Amino acid sequence: MAVSGSQALLGLFRDANAVADAIDALRNAGFSGHEIKTLTDVPYPDGAFGEDPEPHRLYVFPFVGGACGFSVGLLLTVGTQIVYPMVTGGKPVLSIPPMINVMYEGTMLGAILFTVLGILFESRLPDFSPAPYDPRISEGYIGVLVTRADGRSAAAERAMRDAGAIDIVTRPGGRS
Repeated sequence: MAVSGSQALLGLFRDANAVADAIDALRNAGFSGHEIKTLTDVPYPDGAFGEDPEPHRLYVFPFVGGACGFSVGLLLTVGTQIVYPMVTGGKPVLSIPPMINVMYEGTMLGAILFTVLGILFESRLPDFSPAPYDPRISEGYIGVLVTRADGRSAAAERAMRDAGAIDIVTRPGGRS
């Protein structure tokens, strides 16, 4: 099933041990860990099939969002008090206790918004890649997706079939 151009292959398996064997065979065939992904409807723990762990930077997003929200809250309160100065009873124009509530709320709002955006970003959603998918994955099958199989699709297909793939779904135009 060798198709010219950028290609992605999806092997379907019933057994988790066969998936681990397929990933080992694909690595021996020269595919790197970032070219091999597993698709399943069961929440297997990371690395259950011997695949490389996916690095993430989700923890950075709330900190950056909190810092941005704090800055906006600080600028909003300081700017408002400077533009509209109201001196009452000899009190200072910039009073910190009333500013704390606005800065706290700005910090929380920024952290929450950036966390939601970070989840979408780290989950790579929405995914417009033309990678193949088979509905049997949601029926209990386990898929092994090989991206960037250009010129090596025969080796990838052979490795997956030798490991016990029930079916191979091919679709040209995988993400490069």
